[in-house]
Amino acid sequence: MIKDDYRHKGLRKQMVEELATKGITDRVVLGAIEKVPRHIFMDSAFVELAYQNKAFPIGAGQTISHPFTVAFQSSLLQVAPGEKILEIGTGSGYQTSVLLELGARVYSIERQKYLFDKTRMILNKLGYDPYLSYGDGFKGLPGFAPFDKIIVTCGAPFLPQALLKQLTIGGRMVIPVEEEGKLIMKVIDRVEENDYVQMDFGEFRFVPMLEKRQGS
Repeated sequence: MIKDDYRHKGLRKQMVEELATKGITDRVVLGAIEKVPRHIFMDSAFVELAYQNKAFPIGAGQTISHPFTVAFQSSLLQVAPGEKILEIGTGSGYQTSVLLELGARVYSIERQKYLFDKTRMILNKLGYDPYLSYGDGFKGLPGFAPFDKIIVTCGAPFLPQALLKQLTIGGRMVIPVEEEGKLIMKVIDRVEENDYVQMDFGEFRFVPMLEKRQGS
């Protein structure tokens, strides 16, 4: 049974107000975040801390991202209802849920079997129905391409060319990429078949993006 009472909703509202003071101005994104019960995606030991702007462990060496990071990436993605979005790194499913609340059709890849199985059950209990895949995020999902948007929720050691090719013309990818030992948030717009425009949006922290599937 999913418990999401008035106290949780009050804490979410406070969290959203804090995100607004930190510079998140997209009211649609803030509205989506206010709807998603973040505490459901976390171990019961962290429930009391669920609405703080912090990352927490979720198992398999992974973390649930800071709410600010989720809001920031979601804002950069500029999601329009009905858009087809590829998410690399399902993780806890929290970012997945925010994208679904924004009206996207979400295709998400996770390479940790433990998280893939656990998160699929949580999303189902919450009534969300994304397409979930257990596999290598570097390869994307070419069989379902092209995608209007791609979001990468783990630190990439380089810019995966396979993912860029799965963007539709006019599509956008938001991805943290390692540069000189730092992870820099990048927005890449595909303007023509072989023409991309790139913008940088500062340094962030993420768990690393890995090729090999874990736990199969």
